[in-house]
Amino acid sequence: MAIFTDFKNKFTIHPNKKALDLVNDADSVKQSIKNLILTDRGERLFQPNIGCKIRSLLFENFTPQTKIAAKATIEETIHEFEPRAQLIDIDISGDPDNNAMLVSVIFNLINSPEPNTLELEIERVR
Repeated sequence: MAIFTDFKNKFTIHPNKKALDLVNDADSVKQSIKNLILTDRGERLFQPNIGCKIRSLLFENFTPQTKIAAKATIEETIHEFEPRAQLIDIDISGDPDNNAMLVSVIFNLINSPEPNTLELEIERVR
């Protein structure tokens, strides 16, 4: 039995159940963290505080200070908006040739000792 369940982002229909397809447990939390990181603050109507300020950092030179700021903003977002995840570590590396950041978020689900990893590539769009 799944502890955490969410709809898939693409709202696909499950072929056997004729209902919306679901993601469960770790995949559910990974999807939620990804959505939080990729949503800019002020982007959601009526909920302007939800999201992460990571996109503004993509236009900065990738320095150790930028890495620290990106890690802090992601950590703050996860702590504030995703109570199902207990954050272990965030690793960020720059990819200046592609104007991107590679983000790896390692977390535990609450009441679960097994670590989970979410890897994202966040690109600057011109």
